[in-house]
Amino acid sequence: MDFLRPSGGHSFCEWKGPASYYDLVAPDRVSERAAWTYEHPNPRYAEIANAIAFYPGRVDAAYVDDERVQAQAGDFYGGWITREIIGPFKGLRGTEGW
Repeated sequence: MDFLRPSGGHSFCEWKGPASYYDLVAPDRVSERAAWTYEHPNPRYAEIANAIAFYPGRVDAAYVDDERVQAQAGDFYGGWITREIIGPFKGLRGTEGW
């Protein structure tokens, strides 16, 4: 938490509810809105309250075990793609409606 500061703006997930964002602040740079949280998710998702998720495309590198993940395309979804996850994936132009 020492490297996170609240960022402006919010978004809304039709399943989980309102999300708020954090900037990732390192000594030599800032990655704006690099992380998000659901402080008060819908009751069905209560277990994720205050968990923090990071966009893998907004950090230098993100890993699952020893595998470097690929960021999901686009600038909205925060998916972490590994070789075990099979698409198709949302994020590219034309994938908004599914």
